[in-house]
Amino acid sequence: MRLTVLLPAYHEERAIKHVVAGVRHMYPDPAQVEILVVDDGSTDKTSVVASKAGARVVRHPYNKGNGAAIKTGIRAARGDVIVMMDADGQHDPRDIPRLLEPLGKGYDMVVGARGRGSQRWHRQLANSVYNMLASYLVTFHVEDLTSGFRAIRRELALQFCYLLPNTFSYPTTLTMAVIRAGHSLRYVDIQAAERVGESKIRLFRDGVRFLLIMTKIAVLFSPLKVFLPAGLLVFSPGFVYAIYKLIINRPWTLPIVISVSVGTLIVMMGLLAEQIAMLRMQHIDEG
Repeated sequence: MRLTVLLPAYHEERAIKHVVAGVRHMYPDPAQVEILVVDDGSTDKTSVVASKAGARVVRHPYNKGNGAAIKTGIRAARGDVIVMMDADGQHDPRDIPRLLEPLGKGYDMVVGARGRGSQRWHRQLANSVYNMLASYLVTFHVEDLTSGFRAIRRELALQFCYLLPNTFSYPTTLTMAVIRAGHSLRYVDIQAAERVGESKIRLFRDGVRFLLIMTKIAVLFSPLKVFLPAGLLVFSPGFVYAIYKLIINRPWTLPIVISVSVGTLIVMMGLLAEQIAMLRMQHIDEG
């Protein structure tokens, strides 16, 4: 299988040369391993440095977002397998073979799970919350929801490409979509280094976006995980109060009727959405 190492980059002229050189040191044959840098509208010398280092460069005319760069790279990749890495020096190219090994054993996507000490404490805490929520939504133990270091078959990546957002939330979407579609996922422990330069992720802004993306994917692939708890939350107080009213032989009030009716409606919407999700999954599998 031919391999494409995909590096989305935005203002990474300080780090990109060393990342490309590290990958090329691992895989010196350009005919077997393509290094593809997608420059997301950088105004510095990212494209020039990457090209001189030996990478194939595709450039956006303006900044679209990290996820948009990933989507461009997936479509432009020439390899059968794509390894996605950050271009800021956090990921060690020597870990690439460890990600590729499980693909040969039947796994469809392999993700590098960052160990303790790889992230600052507040990001580690936030990521733990995201992992727990995602694990509930997809009924699978998610070890690192937001890791951008992963290997996936290009054919599978193309199937989910249209779902990926243009922002830093693309790992969240891709992970949950792959699991909910019934494909096999494997985590491999890695140790991430400190990035070169300033981080472009903002904890609160992108944290809220991650939560919205997870909800969106849950609604797309497993609606009852969202609609059923919400419906029961609305239905239960009215139902309990209605039983109490019957016991004391008093008529139902308007809040009881609203609570029971709206709660039932939300659950029914969830059942309908679940059927639509099943049809969507069938369409993806056939595609």
